[in-house]
Amino acid sequence: MLTVLGLSMIICFMYLIMSRRLSALVALTLIPILFALISYVLGFYFDSLSHIQLVGLSEMMLDGIKKLAPTGVMLLFAILYFAVMIDTGLFDPSVKWILKQVKGDPLKVTLGTITLTLIVSLDGDGSTTYMICVAAMLPLYRRLQMSPLVMACLMMLSSGVMNLTPWGGPTARAASALHVDPSDIFVPMILPMLFAIGWIYFIGFMYGRMERKRLGIIQLDISHGDKIQISDNPGVNRMDLRWFNALLTLGLMICLIQGVLPMPVLFMIALCIALMVNYPDLDMQKRLIASHSGSALAVAGIVFAAGIFTGILSGTGMVDAMSRQLIDIIPASMGPFLAPLTAIISMPLTFFMSNDAFYYGVLPVLADAATHYGIHPVEIARASIIGQPVHLLSPLVPSTYLLCGLAGIELGDHQRFTLKWAIVTCLVMLLTAMLFGIFPLYSSL
Repeated sequence: MLTVLGLSMIICFMYLIMSRRLSALVALTLIPILFALISYVLGFYFDSLSHIQLVGLSEMMLDGIKKLAPTGVMLLFAILYFAVMIDTGLFDPSVKWILKQVKGDPLKVTLGTITLTLIVSLDGDGSTTYMICVAAMLPLYRRLQMSPLVMACLMMLSSGVMNLTPWGGPTARAASALHVDPSDIFVPMILPMLFAIGWIYFIGFMYGRMERKRLGIIQLDISHGDKIQISDNPGVNRMDLRWFNALLTLGLMICLIQGVLPMPVLFMIALCIALMVNYPDLDMQKRLIASHSGSALAVAGIVFAAGIFTGILSGTGMVDAMSRQLIDIIPASMGPFLAPLTAIISMPLTFFMSNDAFYYGVLPVLADAATHYGIHPVEIARASIIGQPVHLLSPLVPSTYLLCGLAGIELGDHQRFTLKWAIVTCLVMLLTAMLFGIFPLYSSL
């Protein structure tokens, strides 16, 4: 009965958010409470549910929220920090330098497209990334008569890999769903991400050579790059403090990788230093935080709501019941391969369903089943984020429509052109992760 209730809760949750009848925040909060109440009522009739009490419901929810609090705080301050760095103009010189270097060489244009997207993607917001990068690069593609499909492909692949940062979304979701530290997921995945980035540069090199052969090299006026400013907030540029901001960001990245302090604390400290040095005026600080609070609170709110979902899912015993059923279904010979299987199925599942549905609905069941074969939840979490380059091609991702609209291409054409490269990019990360033992190919307890 617990298995039936758990599956019903997950299916109901997936349906409501995928059909856009409820937001992820509302569904993550109300659906598990509803099913917990149903399980309490049914407990009078089924022995397997008799242990569920209303008194324990609040404890389940609070336990889940407490476990996810560090992740929610980290996301909140990480998004604010990179938004402030964009406001200061830290990344503006990089954009201008790239445009000056590429000039009229199609090969340099494709490589510059990748480099620019990798830099701008640090803020973790796909829509912002596409708006900035397309505005900078599309005039070059049009003037050179290069295919905008190539531009959209390279931008999406680069954004898909950079989306694995803890503040990008999927890593935070996997961490919150499985109650593990986001840094334990992200730091080991840096090496597969680097290999994937190298592969994307190869794709860019290949298409750049093809376009150079077709079009040749043209001398262009790229003076429009001098007018580019990434931030939408007027009067906040702090180019005189660029080196300080660069060193602050570099030091933050080093501390994150080294684990000097917990990630939430590091981002809180870095944000406070950035605000204090760049914007000593308190009214300016309030205005900047207010301008970016919408996107930051939206993400953090979902994480805290996920605490209720995962708290009830595990507290009622639904996850244990479903994992036992999953173990019975999976052939014994395939169980030890659950880590790579999770990575492979993350590609189609995150394409046909939202990240929220996959990470909060499916992943906990897979992780709990994997523990019976000696695979740690953090290893399953690492495997689960492999499919993100494919996920971004999903028609369920709003930023994908933005990219296609800005580039002037059809979604179907973009999917047909990019899908094969997205799959191979995922496989590059998968093979690299297994080769370096980031998660096991096979686990024999």
